[in-house]
This record gives sequence, structure tokens and C-alpha cells, in this order.
Amino acid sequence: MKVHPVSDATFQSTESKSPLTLSIIVPVRNDAPSVNVMVRILSSIVDVPNEIIVVYDDPDDICIPVIEQLCVRYSNLRGVHNDRARGLVPALEAGVKAASGEYVLIYAADEIGPILAIQEMLHAMESGCEFVSATRYAGGGRRYGGSLLGHALSRAANFAFGLCSATAFSDCTTGIKMFRREIFERLKPVGGAGWSCAFEMAIRAQLLGVRLGEVPIVSIDRLFGGQSTFEPIPWILAYFKVFLWGVAHLPPWYSPKPRLAVPRKARL
Repeated sequence: MKVHPVSDATFQSTESKSPLTLSIIVPVRNDAPSVNVMVRILSSIVDVPNEIIVVYDDPDDICIPVIEQLCVRYSNLRGVHNDRARGLVPALEAGVKAASGEYVLIYAADEIGPILAIQEMLHAMESGCEFVSATRYAGGGRRYGGSLLGHALSRAANFAFGLCSATAFSDCTTGIKMFRREIFERLKPVGGAGWSCAFEMAIRAQLLGVRLGEVPIVSIDRLFGGQSTFEPIPWILAYFKVFLWGVAHLPPWYSPKPRLAVPRKARL
């Protein structure tokens, strides 16, 4: 893992500040247009002490010049090079290792809608939750844009998982998750294609018995373009593997049945 601040002095000043409430980890792959917009919006919306950690796999990712430019204006921004292995799980590990916030938010660079739910997720954490998942399928949550196939598969998978398991979540597969930083080692997924690791983390959180929360979001995929990593066959296989593992470990008769610690508030 290589931290890529604009300078060593900038990195040191970030580290010496008062304790941070939130570390926002944004895994990217050539998502320069999204990063350019999302960093600006996140910095203006999130009103608790925070840092934004953009994690990239390739040392020549086109996001790097954008990060360098934005670091001049946003001292809470850092780029981190995941030099362990390509993929989302190693990127998350690199991001969490670099993080110093009390809470960690996993955020997809290509989604703008969930930004408006960050404060609600923070409120759920401050109310005692240890793991909060966003939902596009309950409480007024919605999803727009992106791959139609991906949308159909996501909705079908979550509906089927709700029938076949004791899950407390209506949307296990969304990548928007917030959790206490110290529990990541227990949540850490084995990995798989795409964002199946987020599905796995949602199941592990329930098996661990941590206090759960769920916040409705309006998800708008790829509003600013960028390179999609969606690959139907590998993703379907990865999600199906997690689905079967989840049903086996969290069957409908699982006891005590996972419950939301904080009631879900409907989005108007």
C-alpha cells in the first residue's frame, strides 16, 4: 500500500489533526470524472471531521492527476495505491489500513444519490449501530441508471435472499456500507468478483451479532461516466457463491434472528 498525498507535509498535517469521525473509502478504476465531482460534493455535504481516501490499483490510473489537483484544495483528501493485488477486497484492506476515522464508509465513486443519506447513516452509528447498510429496495429507497441486467439481478438476488434466509437487511448487495473501523478484521470478506464482498460483509455482520442499521438511499449509477467493471458471468458466479454461503450460515430458522437495532426511517 502506498499513500499518495500531494506532499509529505500535507500527509503529516492530516495525520496530526484532531481525531476524525469518518473515513470515506472510495475504490476507483479510471473513474476520473466521478472522482472530480464526488470529492467536491462529499467535502461540502459531510459536516463531521472526515477524510476521503481514494484507492486505486494501477500506478498509472487516470484518477491520480485529478487527486493531486484536488489535494491542493481539499486537505482531507488522500490517494492510496493498493499495491498488494488487484480487486475490491485488497483495495478495501488498503483503505481501512490507511484510515484513522472512528467510522468507515465504503462509497462507490460512480453513485451520487447516496451522498444525501450519509448523515442518516452517521446518525444510526451515533445511536449505537456498529454496521449500517444502505438500501435501494425498502423505505422509499430507489435505484436509477447503470446496467439493466445488473439492476434485475440485484433486485432478484435480494428478494430471494430475504425469502431464503433470516437476514435483517432488505439490500445486502449494495456497496454502500458504514461500520466501526475496529470491527473490519472480523467483517473482512474472502473476496470475489465485483462488489460481492459487500454482500458477504452484510452477512458476516449479522453472524457476528453486531448492532445493525439500514438507511434508504436513492442510487443513481454512472451519472458522470467512467469505466464500468461489470462482467456478467464472473459477477453472477461470485454473488451466487455468497448467496449459497449466506443461506447455509444464516437460514430462516437462525437464532437469535438478526434485527435492526435502530428502526429504518422511510425516505420521503
